[in-house]
Amino acid sequence: MRILVTGGAGYIGSVVTEQLIESGHEVVIFDNLSLGHMEAVHPRSTFVRGDLADRAAVFEVFDTYPIDAVMHFASNTLVADSVEFPFKYVGDNVVNGLNLLRAAVEHGVRRFVLSSTANLFDKPERMPIDEQERIIPGSPYGESKHMLERILYWLDRTVGMRYAALRYFNAAGASVLRGEQHEPETHLIPLVLQVALGQREKITIFGSDYPTPDGTCVRDYIHVMDLAQAHILALQALTDGSRVYNLGNGRGFSVLEVVEMARQITGHPIPIVMGPRRPGDPAVLIASSDRIRAELGWNPRFPDLRDIIQTAWDWHVAHPNGYGK
Repeated sequence: MRILVTGGAGYIGSVVTEQLIESGHEVVIFDNLSLGHMEAVHPRSTFVRGDLADRAAVFEVFDTYPIDAVMHFASNTLVADSVEFPFKYVGDNVVNGLNLLRAAVEHGVRRFVLSSTANLFDKPERMPIDEQERIIPGSPYGESKHMLERILYWLDRTVGMRYAALRYFNAAGASVLRGEQHEPETHLIPLVLQVALGQREKITIFGSDYPTPDGTCVRDYIHVMDLAQAHILALQALTDGSRVYNLGNGRGFSVLEVVEMARQITGHPIPIVMGPRRPGDPAVLIASSDRIRAELGWNPRFPDLRDIIQTAWDWHVAHPNGYGK
């Protein structure tokens, strides 16, 4: 199968591409490299540099390559940033997604996997959060993903677009060759590891007064390789119809617990300072992934926080300057 991967030079997209190619698929990557890294692009993929905002460029990819399915990762993804710049998210994410979907539909592509988010659940009524939880997006970023899910819902019913919306909780960890590097970096685990590498003096924890056991936010961390496997399983299952899955390990760890585990793995003291809460951050987010486990037989290979942080640390030690920029 030839799969178009938007954002395939980014963190999750590059690891999913790696796993797709190892599974025997052909991959065409479409990325503007504003957030991704050319060094992360798989050498056996076909790379096209372009922007989803450029409708003509998007259509040209479908004109040039016979695409069988799409995996859509390219997106603005920062929760706090989306609160400050809502049009960048509710506008660009949705418009760019529409350009991609229109091109796919007009070229007869009817399989689509969406990178969605746990930020759909700002005030969950149950924990862990399953797919029946009411959707109340926690930010304009979450709202943009919800809008794309709704567009896919209607494309399923109107033109037969089979889709999977995969709602990640906190992606972390690394493969041997591909890891997490954002500019600027905002994710907890790589920030903590940068302190251990001597690239930062300390880590700032945003909020110490949440209603959690130690006052810091609790999150469900899922290894990026396990995410990749979920994407491949979901793609294969689209022949049986569209589906929505929450993806996590079903167990939450606080910010302080993550820092302490990183201290144990790296042997570095990792100083911390407490800062104010960030807008759009819920106190606790833990996923129930029972549905994808039952329906697709998904079984995470790296469920332990220690393994997740260890693989991330191994990659950062081997790539102290990230992808070399």
